[in-house]
Amino acid sequence: MPETLTPLPAGFSRCMVDWQRQHGRQSLPWQNTQDPYRVWLSEIMLQQTQVTTVLDYFPRFLGRFADVAALADAQQDDVLALWSGLGYYSRARNLHKCAQEVMGRFGGVFPRRAEDLQTLPGIGRSTAAAIAAFCFQERSAILDGNVKRVLTRVLGYGQDLAVSKNERALWSLAQDLLPEQASDMPRYTQALMDLGATVCLPRKVQCDVCPVSDLCRARGQGEPLAYPVKTRKIKRSSVTLWLLWAVNTQGQVWLQKRPDTGIWAGLFSLPVFDSEGDLRAAWADGQEPQYIQPWKHVLTHRDLHLHPVLMTGSAQNAPDAEGQWVDAAVWPGMGLPAPVRALLAG
Repeated sequence: MPETLTPLPAGFSRCMVDWQRQHGRQSLPWQNTQDPYRVWLSEIMLQQTQVTTVLDYFPRFLGRFADVAALADAQQDDVLALWSGLGYYSRARNLHKCAQEVMGRFGGVFPRRAEDLQTLPGIGRSTAAAIAAFCFQERSAILDGNVKRVLTRVLGYGQDLAVSKNERALWSLAQDLLPEQASDMPRYTQALMDLGATVCLPRKVQCDVCPVSDLCRARGQGEPLAYPVKTRKIKRSSVTLWLLWAVNTQGQVWLQKRPDTGIWAGLFSLPVFDSEGDLRAAWADGQEPQYIQPWKHVLTHRDLHLHPVLMTGSAQNAPDAEGQWVDAAVWPGMGLPAPVRALLAG
């Protein structure tokens, strides 16, 4: 596949800005604001998560933690509980740490430059650029997955993005494509996001409504779906987990807090065991084991084969596993992994 040609497509940024004004998304709850707290929160939530899902979580989160000071003062368990169901829980842990660093290092005010924002936990180069562009009109390029797809197609950039030097080169090209006027940065940045989310899709293109189709080299070649090129595949693994669903005669369930690292780090979960034997030995007093139909829960890099076993017993004879009895009215408000929440909700 040919390398990017020069010069860069003339008028690209102007086409994008004009299109966004007329056809882009305008009414998302995190738009039309220069509040870096709201922009940052939305950017973190939108990582690996659909807009429709974030639309539910974003207002609830703001209702509980209205600003960065409130989030910094919160307990991590409360943050994880509100995040429960969004997945990728390292985002929530970093969100909490980041709020604390904004308070401690920057006096409660988000730094204005992408370079400084990038030093905060959980804020990578593209997220930092988005915050700086939306809130402070900094001429800083974003390059998330959607934008990589848009730019590689427009530029006909066929180099393998699994190679770090090629991705660095694309960053440089993204910077070169920025509008000259800093005042255009918020709308231009939104335009890239909108185009990648609604028009220039991974397995489908709508070139007839694309504002830069005449500039797009991939379209000119007749093979837009050939971009971007990334050959390195994610190495997947799988693990089998046995879950002890212990319920006492008061209807309480035994939950343990997971370690700070590993699967479901920092969340509350049913006790996890490597084997059926270990699970049964952990609650010898448990009665009438019911083997729930196993299922596979898919994470980004790993498949979890879950084998829950429901057992009942006395509250005085707790399982031999770290944890505590939790009332049925309490656990719905705790930070639980999605499959555990679904299991308990029945």
